[in-house]
Amino acid sequence: MKLKKALVCGAGGFIGSHLVKRLKKEGYWVRGVDLKYPEYDETAADDFIIGDLRCYSVCQRSIDQAFDEVYQLAADMGGAGFVFTGENDADIMHNSGLINMNILDVAWKRKSRKVFYSSSACMYPEHNQMEPDNPMTAEDSAYPANPDSEYGWEKLFSERLYLAYQRNKGMNIRIARFHNIFGPLGTWDGGKEKAPAAFCRKVALANDGDVIEMWGDGKQTRSFLYIDECLEGIRRLMMQDDFIGPVNIGSEEMVSINELARMAMEIAGKKLSIHHIPGPLGVRGRNSDNRLIKEKLNWEPNYPLHKGMEFTYRWIEEQVKHM
Repeated sequence: MKLKKALVCGAGGFIGSHLVKRLKKEGYWVRGVDLKYPEYDETAADDFIIGDLRCYSVCQRSIDQAFDEVYQLAADMGGAGFVFTGENDADIMHNSGLINMNILDVAWKRKSRKVFYSSSACMYPEHNQMEPDNPMTAEDSAYPANPDSEYGWEKLFSERLYLAYQRNKGMNIRIARFHNIFGPLGTWDGGKEKAPAAFCRKVALANDGDVIEMWGDGKQTRSFLYIDECLEGIRRLMMQDDFIGPVNIGSEEMVSINELARMAMEIAGKKLSIHHIPGPLGVRGRNSDNRLIKEKLNWEPNYPLHKGMEFTYRWIEEQVKHM
């Protein structure tokens, strides 16, 4: 039986490094490519190219053969402090757009036809996410388009780019819209971390009775998906014969940011106060709508947020000890 070969772009990042491990467990030969190796763990890839995918020649070196599957997760991204300040818009749009155009063009020329693209829930219209208790993120609600950030606009453009390559050039595309993926081995400091990691860090560093800061009133809502469930969704989508997507890969367990912070405190066994301060927030409410994934993949994520937060907190607690 021929050994399947996969390429993971963005293999030095959080989701990409976990995906490499998953593919290795399934028996794939895996090449990773990224600007850097994974930050907190050794890569499990058989081959790893350090290179900038904005450079066309790096894409040519990475896709030097017909891979059975290409996973495109490389992007310039981060949490609210990176995406919503407006200071990084040009880099986000230029860098991620260029990577996607390069990868698609080279994959097509090298006959690596099956490509997964990781989009984001940030591409959904802002006007459908103004109510924290009743956001709309059904896949068909994407248009008329009105994302709340340039990051979301770039994701929307890239989705259309991938679908155009499917229509015009015979590519076999799969697209998922991720909803706040978190877990161990993810960025937890430095400004690009997302809310679960940020609160785990703040709580781990605090002593009983301390005050931690939070942007906004904390009543904005989100759902957060544990990394293992994300990987399961990716693999199930790639194994589908006739469903392209885009499809949400996220949890329907919606919580307020205040509740998320209190969950981290409860796991740590600490009594802390929250000081609400101005800061970048994004939309008021966002939650995954899982009707389509249930229909098409006969599956949906159901891993409890509290359980994922426990694993994440314990890992970040260890990192904090070694700062």
